[in-house]
Amino acid sequence: MMFDYMAAARRVGIPGDKLECLVTLARADFPDDETMAELHILRAILAVERGDASVEEILSTGSAGPRAGGGIAES
Repeated sequence: MMFDYMAAARRVGIPGDKLECLVTLARADFPDDETMAELHILRAILAVERGDASVEEILSTGSAGPRAGGGIAES
């Protein structure tokens, strides 16, 4: 694991099931690049921590990557 997004999720209080959804979205957008997936997971968590977005808002985009026009990559 390049980025310790799990510790960040615990710190922010993101439940395990929501974190799994974020991970699934990021890995779907970056299936061949685990580092990019982890980076975008962490960026989403940090956006939640800053109050820029809720987990629900990020998950509602249905995508974690920059092609989504929202979601994790825009965080």
